[in-house]
Amino acid sequence: MEPLPSSVLPAGIRSRILHDINGLADVHILEAGYETKGRPAVLLLHGYPELAWSWRKILPALAAAGYHAIAPDHRGYGRTSGTTTDYDSDISGFRFLNLLRDEIGILYALGHRTVEAVVGHDFGAAVASFLALVRPDIFKRMVLMSAPYGGIGAVPFDTDGKPAPVSKGPDIHAALAALPRPRKHYQWYQSTRPANENQWHAKQGIHAFLRAYYHHKSADWKANKPFELEGWTADELAKMPTYYIMDLADGMAEGVAQEMPSAAEIASNTWLTEADLKVYSDEFARTSFQGGMNWYRVRTTGLVGREYEAFTGRTIDQPSTFISGASDWGNYQTPGALQRMQKSACTNMKEIHMVPGAGHWVQQEQADVVNRLLLRFLNST
Repeated sequence: MEPLPSSVLPAGIRSRILHDINGLADVHILEAGYETKGRPAVLLLHGYPELAWSWRKILPALAAAGYHAIAPDHRGYGRTSGTTTDYDSDISGFRFLNLLRDEIGILYALGHRTVEAVVGHDFGAAVASFLALVRPDIFKRMVLMSAPYGGIGAVPFDTDGKPAPVSKGPDIHAALAALPRPRKHYQWYQSTRPANENQWHAKQGIHAFLRAYYHHKSADWKANKPFELEGWTADELAKMPTYYIMDLADGMAEGVAQEMPSAAEIASNTWLTEADLKVYSDEFARTSFQGGMNWYRVRTTGLVGREYEAFTGRTIDQPSTFISGASDWGNYQTPGALQRMQKSACTNMKEIHMVPGAGHWVQQEQADVVNRLLLRFLNST
């Protein structure tokens, strides 16, 4: 693969290809602060449907503060290549332990044995929390964005000779489908065979699909007014917008098309210009979304949960902080996770920041605020 052309990159950022990392032929990274050897590293992990490009406004600020800031395209995304991403391929390479090995390989290739902080957004936050949990010697601090870490489910204990636990109740997917307005959970939809085709070849085109998707989950969509849900029940989950709890008959492309911003709203958008969005749409048009969707599949099939349970009883003890948009439903999509992160899963959680004027894409929607909070956290811990 070739790097991104310099013509699209902000000043101070370069695009590079690293070769032969954990079985991957090419790993594409964006980096800033690379000019001087010996700088401490900060590793930035993107979510779905994003790329290293989502950190374009954060990388230069970290470099100006003296860090080597590194943002890879994850396995299955963008210009990182060497793993099969069709629906019928083996998805075991997307297990979290293997993603950990990817990140260690990137750091070691660049001459870093540790990072000052691992920063993860969305699905990248799930990976960042796993990295911090498993290798605290490498990842010295943790910053999560838009996806709270609620801890590890307990492995059944002292069960020998005891009655089996009672049923957990009705299947959540059957319960969602049985609602008066039938619904489905987006993560399980994204794990299905038709999901990639629905979005990759959306009727409105991939660029318009992504524009509507990003708009719908941002603070620009004024109906994003999230609140804590009372529990993991169909009635409670159905209070979330349709980008999380979808209408049963719709694909994601049809769902977000109903919230397509106007031409005037698109023209006035400064956090995601048409040129910014074109980097995303060009890359996903070339690769499809299946690589990113395989990350959902390892979760919905239980592979991630089983790996997590190998570390049952462990907490994240490094200095940590959480930064998210005040208009982000991602803070509450797993009921109780935000509270568990603060009270039990992370023993050294310094601060929780809910940034006004930001939805799910906080590091893009309010980059100046995120940069200030990131640097304050790094300087104070």
